Amino acid sequence: MTAYTAQAESPFNPATDRIGRVLCFAAHPDDIDFGAAGTIAAWTAAGVQVSYCIMTDGDAGGFDPAHRADIIAMRDAEQRRAAELVGVTDIHYLHQRDGYLEPSHEVMRGVVKLIREIRPEVVLAMHPERNWRRIQKSHPDHLAVGEAVTRAVYPALENPFAYPELAEAGLEAYKLPWLWLYAGPDERENHFVDVTAHVGAKLEAIHVHVSQHPDVEAMESAVRQGMHANAARAGLPAGHSAEAFHVVAVNGPGTIAGF
Repeated sequence: MTAYTAQAESPFNPATDRIGRVLCFAAHPDDIDFGAAGTIAAWTAAGVQVSYCIMTDGDAGGFDPAHRADIIAMRDAEQRRAAELVGVTDIHYLHQRDGYLEPSHEVMRGVVKLIREIRPEVVLAMHPERNWRRIQKSHPDHLAVGEAVTRAVYPALENPFAYPELAEAGLEAYKLPWLWLYAGPDERENHFVDVTAHVGAKLEAIHVHVSQHPDVEAMESAVRQGMHANAARAGLPAGHSAEAFHVVAVNGPGTIAGF
């Protein structure tokens, strides 16, 4: 794919590291669209199979009291429509309570189960570290997603004796190649994706989440500014847009089991 540009310290090389399947984890409907919809649109356009797992139902979201009774169904419909706009139709939920998400063994087992089922080359998840420069990126549920997924990826995912009932059901241990984290501290980000060609799809997907945007103009302006800033950090030409990630090589040619 030509959509990628990376800093020198990124372990991921788009010229040689191939991706066929990606599994994305988020806390709430709309998190993925803000954090990675441009990259996801680039992936699906290149034939990559992308799946979503939303850990909560987003039941504490929204601003209109009139929506309370229908907010779960409303946010699910929004997420499914937004996903379709960037080429994704496979969506899973863990049905945790919005605002109460914890990196529990219940959640970690669900993560391990889904990764073993899909067996992706890349797991994309929210970052487990707080961003002190913009604390709104670090909702406690976001941090819980990052912690649960990171704990699940190693060692439980690749340990056949962790959650043994999964292996007994035919879901064999799996060594994940790559973990990509989004919505984390700027100083952790080591990989940038040029999403200039997919800005329209990203913004269209975000706009679908109408229940979450009390000020649409301010939201879109902030998203555009953030993507332009990422592009500048990546050394891309003026006018380009980028999304930023902290890429971690989990299992590669030099990985030693158990270390």
